[in-house]
Amino acid sequence: MTDDDLLFMPATRAAALIRQRELSPVAYVDAVLAAIARAQPVLNCFVTVDDDGARRDAIAAERAVTSGAALGPLHGVPVHIKDLVDVAGMPTFHGSAIFSEATPAAHDNVLVARLRAAGAIIIGKTTTPEFGVKGLTDGPSFGTTRNPWNLDRTSGGSSGGAAAAVAAGLAPLGLGPDGAGSVRGPAACCGLVGLKPTLGAVPWDTARDTFGNNSYAGPLARTVTDAAVMHAILAGPSAQDPWSLGGMGHARALSPALMGEDLSALRIGYIPRCANPRVAADVATNTRAALDAWAAMGAVVEEVTDAIDWIEYEGRVLYQANFAVFCAPFLAQWQNRMDPVTLAFMQRGAGFTLADFRNAEFARTRLFRAMQALFERYDMLVTPTMARTALPADFDAANDDVIIDGEKCGITRQGWTSPQYPFNLTGHPAVTLPSGFGEDGLPTGVQVVGRWGAEADILRVGALLERARPWADRRPVLPQAVP
Repeated sequence: MTDDDLLFMPATRAAALIRQRELSPVAYVDAVLAAIARAQPVLNCFVTVDDDGARRDAIAAERAVTSGAALGPLHGVPVHIKDLVDVAGMPTFHGSAIFSEATPAAHDNVLVARLRAAGAIIIGKTTTPEFGVKGLTDGPSFGTTRNPWNLDRTSGGSSGGAAAAVAAGLAPLGLGPDGAGSVRGPAACCGLVGLKPTLGAVPWDTARDTFGNNSYAGPLARTVTDAAVMHAILAGPSAQDPWSLGGMGHARALSPALMGEDLSALRIGYIPRCANPRVAADVATNTRAALDAWAAMGAVVEEVTDAIDWIEYEGRVLYQANFAVFCAPFLAQWQNRMDPVTLAFMQRGAGFTLADFRNAEFARTRLFRAMQALFERYDMLVTPTMARTALPADFDAANDDVIIDGEKCGITRQGWTSPQYPFNLTGHPAVTLPSGFGEDGLPTGVQVVGRWGAEADILRVGALLERARPWADRRPVLPQAVP
């Protein structure tokens, strides 16, 4: 087995080889750490790499194998964590200079603890824009994270570090919070599977407003099976997240209509656009190819023609007003070192009134009910994940227009990432799957949205697409340094 084969091996396959004593956790972790050392100057996707801790845990994992101890589903598998989530012994910078002197966290976040309990080895923390504020991963405190498929392009955001690392073979799994598409967008940019679960399926203990929460945590992976296994590890109640304690957040069983490979009982509603006026031709073509693959298995595909208010404006009110309030205490001391996008969002958010905010919350309920009405007719919804391939790495998210097929499409919520944020607001599970490559050679993604609790259904449909249109064979090739 070559190092390249090892680095791009699915997590589930690596764990199986470790259980069978055919792969050493120590050798595996050493190979990943060596690859990180080579790639980090090119991609800039890590803020912390815990070489010593990872090797210590790999040695312990190997002893557990040789002693015959019970092994978890990710035993000996390296995983990295986005720099918005606490990992014991590592600082959490939140992508911001404000926390540049942060002390190491005293405790693991509940999700990190669950990954460790499953045998995963935490190798480090990946980059995020300041507080995960935008759909690109760059910032004054750490620079620019680049896409391994093309270093001149962004890896997306805000889980861009995790996506770049997984796509480049720097561990098979990454954990990323998703507040407005932050797992699905980077996954689509980098040719990965990215899952945003149902509200409450995976606890998000760090939410400041847990009852009004629109943030989630999910896996970034190269295969559907890896994403499904990691999601199963993360899911389950936490006393600190009321949404996780019961109700619709609990997982549904796999639909009987999806037990086999005949999808004749499946009804798919295709939504070509959300609030975005355009979709790039190559993205639309690849989305249609995915739909055709499911149709060839028997699925009924119907374009959704309903006039849906995607609450683009109200979504901005909720998002930007929250940043205005949350970040206000930092302005006096840190304004000159904060990301201009954070400051722009704060300025816009501060202009909204209490009535604006409450009306936006009412609009969130209307959007949820509109989606529920669609799910009375369809088993799942399908959209492009992004309106085009990855933007330039130096894209100015505070001021620039998104260009799609030569046309300006406004800010990203109205253009590039439009299909993602609505489902953060409605709580429905959504997975992005690789759909092919655009004319520029960069990955494209297709998003599948399910009923509340229906992660098993959307992952099953993703697995069938993965089999029909394999995507794992292509791998990015990195140069030795950024030109």
